Amino acid sequence: MALETARKNLEALGYQVQTFSTGAEAAAYLDAAIDGKTVGVGGSVTVQELKLYEKLSAHNTVFWHWANGAAEREKAMRAEVYLTSVNGLAETGEIINIDGAGNRVASTLYGHRKVYFVIGSNKLAPTYDEALWRARNIAAPKNAQRLQCKTPCAVKGDRCYDCKSPERICRGLTVLWRPMMGVEMEVVLVDEALGY
Repeated sequence: MALETARKNLEALGYQVQTFSTGAEAAAYLDAAIDGKTVGVGGSVTVQELKLYEKLSAHNTVFWHWANGAAEREKAMRAEVYLTSVNGLAETGEIINIDGAGNRVASTLYGHRKVYFVIGSNKLAPTYDEALWRARNIAAPKNAQRLQCKTPCAVKGDRCYDCKSPERICRGLTVLWRPMMGVEMEVVLVDEALGY
């Protein structure tokens, strides 16, 4: 099973890993694990679908620009805990994200005590190259469509065109080969399609 292979490889690389059958189980776990903290949230349809902002806000101070405006990005970058998803995860353990503003990718690299990546099974690909392809040609066009960008990928919805559009959201790419030094990183794998 791809999820189990990814779990084993991520653990071998030094990540903490939790696996769940459903998004509801993963959300309940995160709601219990994150308590009394300041929490930053990156732009994430996965987090939105799991209603984690609402759940965590009941007993944490949560900063999310999708809920409270662009000024929340700065506060989110200084939070103790950061919560986001990914655009692609290779079964071999590489975590791939593409970003437009840079707040999400920057926050997965530095500045938090703990980073959680919540990842649905639809984000998995067998290899690094296939995970990168997925991030560029599946996740990015769907996000561009969601944001109503005037880019070829948003209009056609079929793939990345490596466009020169001023509305291009693919401006920065991060690949995590291992957890960053000095940051506790946990991957929450869910055997369910979540987000893009």
